[in-house]
Amino acid sequence: MISVPQSKSPRWSIELAVISCVVILYGPLLYHWVWDGWINKGISIQHEYFSHGILGIPLAIKLVWDKRQVWHRLGDSCHWSGIACLLVAFVFYTSGVMDAINLSLPLLLTGLLLCLKGPAGLRLMLFPLVLLIFSTPTQLPYLIEPHILPLQLFIATVGGTILHGFGYDVEVNQFYLSMNGQLVEVAPHCAGLKMLFTSLYMGLVITYWTGIYNSRLRTGIFFVGIILVSVIGNILRNTILTFFHGHSMSEAFHWLHESWGGDVYSAVMLGSLILIVNAIQSHVPVSFATATVAQKDGNQPTVSPIDF
Repeated sequence: MISVPQSKSPRWSIELAVISCVVILYGPLLYHWVWDGWINKGISIQHEYFSHGILGIPLAIKLVWDKRQVWHRLGDSCHWSGIACLLVAFVFYTSGVMDAINLSLPLLLTGLLLCLKGPAGLRLMLFPLVLLIFSTPTQLPYLIEPHILPLQLFIATVGGTILHGFGYDVEVNQFYLSMNGQLVEVAPHCAGLKMLFTSLYMGLVITYWTGIYNSRLRTGIFFVGIILVSVIGNILRNTILTFFHGHSMSEAFHWLHESWGGDVYSAVMLGSLILIVNAIQSHVPVSFATATVAQKDGNQPTVSPIDF
C-alpha cells in the first residue's frame, strides 16, 4: 500500500473533478439504461430484468452522500488493486462490447475507491457499490433462462390444478395452459424470473435498512420468504391470465399482462416483503441460541418491528 501525502489544495476540488469525469463518461450510458431500456423498454427483455436500478441507483447515490463526512475523515491511500481495476475498466470501456462497457462503470468506481482511500474507502462504500453492481445490465438472465424449465412446468401445473379445482376445463401441456381453445405460455419472462430479480434486490435493500443482516437466521428466513412470495405470486398471476384469455377478456388480459395492472401486481408483491420482515422481527429470534435461552427462561424475546 502506498501512502499519499495530504494535498494543500481543497479536497473537494479533486473529488469534484473525478465526479465530473465520471458523469461525462457515463452520463449518456446511464441515460440509455434508464430512458431507453427501463422506461421505454426499447433495448431488450434481458435489460428489463435490471429495471430495479431505477430505485437502486438513486438510493446508492443517497447513501454515498450520507457517508461523505466519514469518507473525508479517512486517510488518503492508494492500493495497487485500484490501479488494476482502473486499467480493466479502461479496456472494457473502449472494447465496444455492450456488456463490457456496462461492467466498466462498477469497475471504475471500485478502482477510484481503492485509489483514493484504499480498502477502508471500499469497505465504507461497499453497499452502495453492491446496489450499482446488481443494477448493471448484463446477459445473466439470458444465461439463467434455459435452466428454469422446472419452474415453468411447476407454475403451469399448479395453475392448471387451481383452475380445475374451480371447475374449468384446462389442458396443461408442459408449460402451456389451454382453456377454451386459448393458449397461454408460461415463458421464462412470465415465470417470474424478472420479479424474482427485483424482489431479491429489494430484499437486499430491506435487510440493510432494517439491520436484520446481523442475524443469519432472520436473513435466511427472509430470503426464503422472498422466493416463496415470488413463486406463489406468479402462479396466481399466470392462473388469472389463463382465466382472462380463456374467457376472451382481452382488455383484462392485456391490462394485467402488459399494462399498468402488471405494475400494480408487482407493487403489491414487493409491499408484502415489508409485512414479512416485520413478522420476522416480531416473532423470529436473532439466533437459535437466543431462542434456546428464551425457552429456558420461559420468556419470549421482545423485538419491535421496523416502522416504514
